[in-house]
Amino acid sequence: MPTQSFIETQTAVLNRYGVDAEERFVDVPTVAGRAHVIVAGDGPPVVMVNGIGTPAAMWAPLMAQLDGHTLYAVDLPAYGLTNTTPSLTNDFRSTAVRFLGDVLDGLGLDRPSFVANSLGSLWAMWFAIDRPERVGAMVHVGCPAIVLDTSAPLPMRLLSIRTLGRLMMKLQPPSPRQVKQLSKMVNEHPLPPEIADLVLATEQLPEFEPTFLATLHALVRLRGACPDMALTGDQLAQVNQPSLLIFAANDPMGAAPVGEQLAKTLPHAELHIVDGGHAPWVHHADQIAPLVTAFLSRTPDRHLERESEDTP
Repeated sequence: MPTQSFIETQTAVLNRYGVDAEERFVDVPTVAGRAHVIVAGDGPPVVMVNGIGTPAAMWAPLMAQLDGHTLYAVDLPAYGLTNTTPSLTNDFRSTAVRFLGDVLDGLGLDRPSFVANSLGSLWAMWFAIDRPERVGAMVHVGCPAIVLDTSAPLPMRLLSIRTLGRLMMKLQPPSPRQVKQLSKMVNEHPLPPEIADLVLATEQLPEFEPTFLATLHALVRLRGACPDMALTGDQLAQVNQPSLLIFAANDPMGAAPVGEQLAKTLPHAELHIVDGGHAPWVHHADQIAPLVTAFLSRTPDRHLERESEDTP
């Protein structure tokens, strides 16, 4: 069964990296079901949100090295054990915001910090703009999806075309070979075998394909990002949370030059460049974890100072 296979590969990944975690399911009215959350560690809360098509357990290499925090890694709808709904991509932006709010409510979290990647970063920034009182410090590992003038690689833009996307998925269904090609496309090849198995098991879940294709259709077109979805400079200027940008030198979605532009656009941001591709923590958690830990340890005071300065 696809779900059982996913559970087994998730366990194998957590075991490989020595992540001592528990699983929680919280009610999420936005998807008329439940969200699956992997919880590990102890300390101030940090919510982790991954990119399109990848489950929470893929954060395991980084989770293993982030001490001093309670980590809540969330499966996005259909990418793991979180329920989805056919209407997920209707009014996609507001749905994303409601989903994250539901998850925080279900976990009993007021204003946690966020660590996010790609689509997760896009959702977290939308959430920070619409619900700033619910978001503490923000860490973006890898280029956020469709930020500024970025888009997606050509194969993903082709998949966004409804008829063509379904045909492409039929001609190249989930397989070890297909996962290998994906890892090369995002410059994270070779994946550790447990993570490659996890990605494959995720793609084989029953709701993965329709949600994946619908999300791409909502976000990108053949020529680039959908204008009403892309994060513009004016929108980014509304993100007042302290932000740590960790960009990778070989990220095909947006490398160092995009990070430099983003750091100039966000009001309170700092930028670091590390090795790797679009999911750099998979191979370079040792470079990333110290940056995240140091940033989160000092941002609460900075955030409170800015609030007091803004108070009449």
